[in-house]
Amino acid sequence: MQPLWYRNAVIYAVDPAMFHDSNADGWGDLRGVTQRLDHLRGLGVTCLWLLPFYHSPFRDGGYDVTDHLGVDPRLGTLPDAVELLEAAEAYGIRVVLDLVVQHTSDQHRWFQEARADRDSPYRDYYIWSDEPRDDGLEPIFPTVEDGIWTWDETAGQYYRHVFYAHEPDLNFANPAVREEIRDIMRFWLRLGVSGFRTDAIPYMVHGAEAAEPGGGADLLREMREFVMLRQPEAVLLGEVDVPLDEYDDYFLDGDGLTMLLNFWMNNQVFLSLATGEAEPIHKALRDMPQPPRLGQYANWLRNHDELDLERLGEADRETVMDTFAPDETMRAYGRGIRRRLAPMLGGDERRIAAAHALLLSLPGAPVLQYGDEIGMGDDLSRNERLSVRVPMQWSSDENAGFSSAPPDRLVAGVVKDGPFAYDRVNVYDQQRRSGSLLARIGDMVRSRHGLTAIGFGRHSVIDTGRPSVVALRHEDDRDGIAVTLVNLGGEEVEVAIPDEDLHDLVDVLADAEYPPEEDDRPSLRLNGHGYRWLRPRNHIFK
Repeated sequence: MQPLWYRNAVIYAVDPAMFHDSNADGWGDLRGVTQRLDHLRGLGVTCLWLLPFYHSPFRDGGYDVTDHLGVDPRLGTLPDAVELLEAAEAYGIRVVLDLVVQHTSDQHRWFQEARADRDSPYRDYYIWSDEPRDDGLEPIFPTVEDGIWTWDETAGQYYRHVFYAHEPDLNFANPAVREEIRDIMRFWLRLGVSGFRTDAIPYMVHGAEAAEPGGGADLLREMREFVMLRQPEAVLLGEVDVPLDEYDDYFLDGDGLTMLLNFWMNNQVFLSLATGEAEPIHKALRDMPQPPRLGQYANWLRNHDELDLERLGEADRETVMDTFAPDETMRAYGRGIRRRLAPMLGGDERRIAAAHALLLSLPGAPVLQYGDEIGMGDDLSRNERLSVRVPMQWSSDENAGFSSAPPDRLVAGVVKDGPFAYDRVNVYDQQRRSGSLLARIGDMVRSRHGLTAIGFGRHSVIDTGRPSVVALRHEDDRDGIAVTLVNLGGEEVEVAIPDEDLHDLVDVLADAEYPPEEDDRPSLRLNGHGYRWLRPRNHIFK
């Protein structure tokens, strides 16, 4: 088994309900994911992150769970999950599941028993109060929920929910709740998953900390130890949207989360994409704490939620909003953008490819969102974050090749109009077209696997004298040196590489064929929205 596999993993996030329908009922399902693993393998993906497929009313895209130990019938069966895990292993693809335990659905058996009987052992699984109180928390969706307390007539008390009112918070001060979480992790680890993307971790930590000082750190250590004792190579990938100076509180010097989803870098990336200037990214790299030896960051461009810009100052946030979401319908919750990447970048394949070249050259493990590898669009007629959760576009056949069910039975309508319609943007067409976005991103992913210094090495910013160029030096004792350059601007530039030991660089990956530079011109040319990954010649031909 590969040690620290996650340090150089390429993660691909899939919403099973939206990926592929194997039985013509209109819903994507686990068998559909299994049938499309060849697409992931061809792309070079090494880890599949499955969004929730558990029993759920699906009022929140499956994040409102009613049973963590089963598969929702619309998405398959438990044997289907086992088959998917076995097939993924055969392809060399690890599988990480969403661990959604900050809250449950209000239809969960625990909550139904809790609200019906004050003496029920499940009563203390949730947080109750005779009057709304200030817990120092604000609603996650301020334009949807007025507060975090809702009166329950049957229970005769208020219950707390930092997310939707139909998602009551679990009580992490209760040891029985933590035992339930261990049971959930134990169940799926035994079936062969390689870890969990842990949802809403700061709120779990807040709940444990409220019970006793240091309780939040104890919770993280407890979860990490539990996972590693059962599967030493399994990961806890945390959704941790906190200020930069709090990152260490979640890594805990290697005793806490294995990986952090890097919201700080994500915000700086979009500020750089909006302004065409590399400095926000360069500064973020200089400011970010080094992860512990066994830790890692996970970077992404877009995901299944809104693009949350809370880590930017007000002026920078407005710059990004005005650039990528000029219409109010494109915004969500007063803080973010509910669009996919391709529409934000105007459908320009050069810019989309450059954004992915940037993502794949950042220190950490890259996370790709299903459909972004072909430049899929969104559906702004869907509510809130659902706008980016649309069926995968496999072909120009009816329903985009996602399902053979009648269109009115689909879990969500396919994108059928405009420049991102499925007859214009789909996997099948791009597989047959050399130089397509899919082909270019596949080349990037495979090249990234060969440049292990990006995932395992030390990193520094190179001052090229060109404000639009993100220039990074990666160095690893085993893999040597790599240089990655990405031009965020639309104009061609020449960049100087001042480092004395970086002369005679040759391309490993580039957006185009670049003629060899003359000996008396110690510079490199970059097209508008161009990218080049390079190594010293003596490393390539040694």
